[in-house]
Amino acid sequence: MTGKPVVLGRIPAAVLAVCATAVFAMGQGTVERIRVHGSALEGNLSGDDPERDVVVYLPASYGSEPARRYPVVYFLHGYGVGVEPYVNLLGVPDAVDAAMEAGTPEMILVLPDAFTRYNGSMYSNSPTTGNWEGYIADDLVAHIDSRYRTIPARGSRGLAGHSMGGYGTLRIGMKHPGRFSALYAMSSCCLMNNPAAGGRGRGGGIVAPRQDAGRGGRGGGVFANVGMAQAAAWSPNPANPPDYVDLAVVDGEVRPDVAARWLANSPLVMIYQHVPALERYTAIALDVGDQDGLAATNIELDAVMTRLGIDHGFEVYEGNHGNRVGARFRAELLDFFAEHLEFEE
Repeated sequence: MTGKPVVLGRIPAAVLAVCATAVFAMGQGTVERIRVHGSALEGNLSGDDPERDVVVYLPASYGSEPARRYPVVYFLHGYGVGVEPYVNLLGVPDAVDAAMEAGTPEMILVLPDAFTRYNGSMYSNSPTTGNWEGYIADDLVAHIDSRYRTIPARGSRGLAGHSMGGYGTLRIGMKHPGRFSALYAMSSCCLMNNPAAGGRGRGGGIVAPRQDAGRGGRGGGVFANVGMAQAAAWSPNPANPPDYVDLAVVDGEVRPDVAARWLANSPLVMIYQHVPALERYTAIALDVGDQDGLAATNIELDAVMTRLGIDHGFEVYEGNHGNRVGARFRAELLDFFAEHLEFEE
């Protein structure tokens, strides 16, 4: 493996002077809440704002060492919430400060908000929801590199996420291997998207949108919104207002053409076309809790990657879908990127 970190000396915390929409200094690191425009999201038919909230963590030395540059980890949140619950879940900034004070090399963390009309973007490209792959890999990375003292190189960028964000990590990672060098997908959802399966079985958390879900999924509860979010991402139809989607199930019958589009957006299907891209990564890590309903498809992904000869790490740990995410972010994910990203020497 390349990119072994150089652990730099610790510098006392300093006041960080920045121009930002809102800045909150807490502990040693600093958290900025900014807005980042997405040209890739302009004109989306759902009417979601292309100006997105983004949370940026700057380490303790950022303000006191003006010549120093830092690697960046981009973290994608899960479905049904915006970015702020994940800021709290991951312990930004306090737990991150503690990890870096204990010896984890300092890095910048970037957490974009992907909450949409249907409670989540699926980090997919769609005329209905906007081109979220392009927003993350192009618009957001370019903005962060222009605004902050990053190391603006592939070897110093990592991509990670949980649940829907784990799906986004794998999807964007397969399609943009030139942008990031290391991936960490936590408890990934949506690895096999099969509307014909129905319910929440092997589909990995899928609830297929049905004709009776209610316009926009409203009135059908959160699961109807999950289905509408996935339909907007994977079976968009600009010629079908007002929701601009094709539903996978109509009058109780699966529509094979729509189901095929969902299947085509499944990492367990996509991976066979993206082996060379995944082989370019310095390191890939997957994890899932043993009590997580998504464990079976994550275990299957590990087996497929092994069979295809894609170098990666995988761990099934004791836990469910959410109860260990913060602890593993601090104890596993940060150290993973500290080992596999390139730092200034």
